[in-house]
Amino acid sequence: MNKLLLGLLVISLAGCSAKYSESILDKPEENLVRDKPIIIAEPAKGSYGSIQYIDSGKMTAEAIKTAFSLYADTVTIKSECRDLVCLSKAIGTFNGYYVVPEILHWEDRATEWSGIPDKIDIKLSVYDGSQKRVASTLLSGRSKWMTFGGDHPQDLLADPINNYVKSLY
Repeated sequence: MNKLLLGLLVISLAGCSAKYSESILDKPEENLVRDKPIIIAEPAKGSYGSIQYIDSGKMTAEAIKTAFSLYADTVTIKSECRDLVCLSKAIGTFNGYYVVPEILHWEDRATEWSGIPDKIDIKLSVYDGSQKRVASTLLSGRSKWMTFGGDHPQDLLADPINNYVKSLY
């Protein structure tokens, strides 16, 4: 009986935390230089099927800004830019890093009653001032399946982004 209760407790607690994964596409050859300025593109809004999530691009860019702000004094979001070409035109000569995120998947589900988790997949690429890609990764997050409401995909951004940015320095 005790083993059964222990087993049920372990299974129920396993559903109480979000799951994250990272797939490195381009591993940096060297660490990024602290205090170099960072310019971040704001990705297009995420979607799931025909549902578009209006502020998802802004929330993603803000999460990235927060993470890079621990390592650089100047971190700016260019909300009018979605890609490297736009960033480089908007900035001109630049001795810092461009960060170009792309929302590949953004799924907000009513997990509390459906048991289907919220999901995000973000591609994050970092370029130096000469526009050479120096790092790139795919970050994924899945919410816990046992929730009491109030969880959203944007709640899955901070942990994987913070961990990735920390690994760059």
